[in-house]
Amino acid sequence: MADSDSDVETVDQDRLTDDEREWLAAVRSVETLAELQTLVGTPSKHEAYFEAKERWRTLRKKELDEEALAASGGVPGTSVAVGGRTIAVHGITHADTDEERAFLREHVEEYLETATVYCEQGIRPMYFGDLDAVCEIDDYRWAMYHCREREIDSHVPGEIERAFDEGEGIRADVHSIANRFREETFSLVDSGRELYGDHFADALGDVASDFLQTHEEHATGEDFASFRKSRAAARDPSKLADLQRYYLTVFLPQPIEREWLRRHDPELELFTHARNERIAAYVLAHASADAHIITGAAHQPGIVYYFERYRDGDWTYEPFETIP
Repeated sequence: MADSDSDVETVDQDRLTDDEREWLAAVRSVETLAELQTLVGTPSKHEAYFEAKERWRTLRKKELDEEALAASGGVPGTSVAVGGRTIAVHGITHADTDEERAFLREHVEEYLETATVYCEQGIRPMYFGDLDAVCEIDDYRWAMYHCREREIDSHVPGEIERAFDEGEGIRADVHSIANRFREETFSLVDSGRELYGDHFADALGDVASDFLQTHEEHATGEDFASFRKSRAAARDPSKLADLQRYYLTVFLPQPIEREWLRRHDPELELFTHARNERIAAYVLAHASADAHIITGAAHQPGIVYYFERYRDGDWTYEPFETIP
């Protein structure tokens, strides 16, 4: 009997309490950092962001333990029913590996039999260049257009725009291109895993993240854990669900992450979270039936956010903006 009671107690500890559910719901209703500050009760918006982010991550892990990450016919993802159609968002590494390419092509060809497949701009030339039925979204060109329209001083390397002009696609996240030192450091730490063990490597990686991670990167999820999980999934796509789960826990709802990033780097906000809204709008404007979206795993939570808001009548893409 004692063992049984102990088991029940352990399970209960792993479940969300009513207060925790209410807190998550309250954060999901917040639209600004000022509102988040009032909710969390901190002296500054800065402190509110980091304090909320820490608790959100802990509670989202518990929440996700109570849910199942849909397999969606082979590629993990999140599905949303919108206006009589089902839209599945699949987060990948887009690391240009043979393993991920073979995995995606196998399942995407199956999806194309019954649905439309869209992909983040830059992924199509990388993985689906010969599959005319796979539709490329204009998310990078949209971000470039608005960067010029707003006269934002650009620090995004010119190679990105040239890559599209030359049809080469994007082989790394925009922000990663400007932060090679960080990735090289993470790579060096990860290479010591076999020698020192997982626990030591992860602990050292967390230290490196704390030292190297900027305020902007807290809003884009670029740390040692995401680096390690992305690398593992690129080599073994069966680990994509673990990578997706990580991003589902580290990001606060989109309005908060977007405001935080705009305050620190308005251009980076355009090229990251703002593109989530554009991708959702593009698919809603063009898909007349069921659809699958292939995107970077860091974009998956944000794109799903906009589909859910649209489903609930809290956001709309209309009128759809055409980029010249």
